[in-house]
Amino acid sequence: MIESLLRLPPGPVDLNQFPTDATPGWDDGKSEGKKALTGLGDPLSDLQERLFAEGVADVGHGRAVLLVLQGMDTSGKGGVLRHSVGLVDPQGVRITSFKAPTDEEKKHDFLWRIRKALPSAGHIGVFDRSHYEDVLIARVRQLAPAEEIERRYDAINSFEAEVLAAGITIVKCMLHISPETQKERLLARLDKPEKYWKFNPGDIDERGRWAEYREAYEIALERTNTEVAPWHVVPSDRKWYRNLAIAQVLHDTLARMAPAWPAADYDISEQRKRLEDEAPIA
Repeated sequence: MIESLLRLPPGPVDLNQFPTDATPGWDDGKSEGKKALTGLGDPLSDLQERLFAEGVADVGHGRAVLLVLQGMDTSGKGGVLRHSVGLVDPQGVRITSFKAPTDEEKKHDFLWRIRKALPSAGHIGVFDRSHYEDVLIARVRQLAPAEEIERRYDAINSFEAEVLAAGITIVKCMLHISPETQKERLLARLDKPEKYWKFNPGDIDERGRWAEYREAYEIALERTNTEVAPWHVVPSDRKWYRNLAIAQVLHDTLARMAPAWPAADYDISEQRKRLEDEAPIA
């Protein structure tokens, strides 16, 4: 139920219509929400292990999951990685955080480095920021010509359709926070020495462009909210709900994929007899 309520409907997007402190599909409060997140651990881990086993046994036809996390600074991408993605076995997870492109990456199309980071069969790939930076910050900061930015929306849609056709299910989540909440979280980083490293003075400069970023997000969400790779707008002022919601979306995605334990490609009885009949090991 949570997943369907978070899914962005087609058409024009006005982020002001999506409360950042709402809890769609959950009425039982923070304490129960945290318990529910813990309760998702075993079923989510089981589904992920089945997917991983398919990849190891090469029976899942290359199936994998790509979780795309986008949001303003302090929206909680790191928290999602720890509390939601952290519920599953890390050996089956590949996390990629895209920073400013290197000189080598600048020589190629913007999707070049993205393709290289796609998850292999059986894995859950997580993009902590993603190819959407190239139509978000690139649009706001005018890091590319307007016609190039315009081209990228269709390029992203084509790319994501190819990814799905290759067996990778895409889950896109926009972590939606208010400027007031961001300010609180930035101030909190200045309150504790152990948080200083997380603070970037440039974040204050970016806050001055909040309206521009909101518009860039609205355009990107509308232009790339496709049938094969829809967006989910996740209210993220309440950390506990954000974590629960994304864990639930990930669980429901895997449940629909219904990964199965691979059948043995050997004679079980024969291998059992070998073990039972083996000589004692000195």
